Amino acid sequence: MPHIEADRLSIEFPLYHVAARSLKKRLMARAAMRLKEDASHRIVVAALRELSFRIEPGERVALVGNNGAGKTTLLRTLAGIYEPVGGRLEVAGRIGSLIDPAAGMDMESTGRENIVLRGLFLGLSEAECEAMADEAGRFSGLGEFLDVPVRTYSAGMSVRLSFAAATLMAPEILLMDEWFLAGDADFMARANERLEQLVVGADILVLATHDLTIVRKWCTRAIRLNGGRIEADGPVAEVVGA
Repeated sequence: MPHIEADRLSIEFPLYHVAARSLKKRLMARAAMRLKEDASHRIVVAALRELSFRIEPGERVALVGNNGAGKTTLLRTLAGIYEPVGGRLEVAGRIGSLIDPAAGMDMESTGRENIVLRGLFLGLSEAECEAMADEAGRFSGLGEFLDVPVRTYSAGMSVRLSFAAATLMAPEILLMDEWFLAGDADFMARANERLEQLVVGADILVLATHDLTIVRKWCTRAIRLNGGRIEADGPVAEVVGA
């Protein structure tokens, strides 16, 4: 059964260019809450600090907090992009990530080739991958541009392809960094409809956002982060207020 469980989860990022002892002291004095020295005598940023929570099927969880609180870092950790340095993380279920829809795109390959490669990576057959590419082409409206290198795309075309590619699969666990919409009015309407279908169809939603209107509309629970720690965790009305 899909679920997410973290037990004292911690993430740290080393600052490789901080070597001088005097500079280390100044940094440590100014930001003692988030900076520390690890066992290898490197200065590291404590991005997430001993987070413990469990998310069950049916839950729609909003990650809220100020910029730098750790929302995107936590999403990327749940997606498997960052490796914990401490604690334990268990993510059970097929993951769909809308953290950076363009991630993994090969600029020298065509749009179709990028879609097919993504499908093969997910374990689909070649026929299934081709069908997925055709669907992405229809949804994005790229037409003949689906078969030219992505490096020739305009910014708007890249967004259309990336969004179509990222939302083709129906995940059990949907991870989203902000409510992702971009493009002209017609595309935005179709994108919004597809996002809503993904949200409704997923067993678990974890959404990092500053938009409390979306939080109140779509989420049943909120986790407020501050300085890499959990400051509050509970029903949306209690955590984000009226």
